[in-house]
Amino acid sequence: MEEALESRPRRWIDSLTSLRIEHYVPKLRKNRIREQRIHNEVIVDAYGPEEQALGWYYYLENKIQFPFSARCMAAKVVSPLRKGETVDVCSLAPEDSCAHDMLVLIRWHGRNVAVPLSQLTATDADESTVEAIGDWHYWVQGSCF
Repeated sequence: MEEALESRPRRWIDSLTSLRIEHYVPKLRKNRIREQRIHNEVIVDAYGPEEQALGWYYYLENKIQFPFSARCMAAKVVSPLRKGETVDVCSLAPEDSCAHDMLVLIRWHGRNVAVPLSQLTATDADESTVEAIGDWHYWVQGSCF
C-alpha cells in the first residue's frame, strides 16, 4: 500500500515534466521586415543588454511623436493602469529609468507616472509612432535585455 502511495506523486510529477511547453505558449509569428529594421536601426552596434537598452531608448526617442493617446492593453503589477483605460503619453521616462524596460510618462490622476510602453497601444498617433511602438512590442515578445 505504501509503495502505491509513494509512486502516485512520482508519476504525477513525471507526467507534468513530460508536458511540452510549446503547447501552452503561443508562437510568435516572424516578421522579417520588422526584424531587419530592429537589427539595422536599434541594436546594430549593441554588445550586451545595456547597449541594447540604450539603442531602444534612442530609437524610440527619435521615432515617437509626443504627446499621443494610448489605451492600456493589459494590467501589470508595476503599473496603476487597468485594462481598457485611456491615457495621454507625454514623453519617454528618463534614460536611467529605462535600463530594463522602456517606460513612458503619462498624466494620471493629476501627476506624472512612468508605465511600461509594452502595456500601451497608441490610439491617436502618427505612423512613425505606431511603427516604433509595434517594434517594441515585437521585441518584448521574443527577446529581452
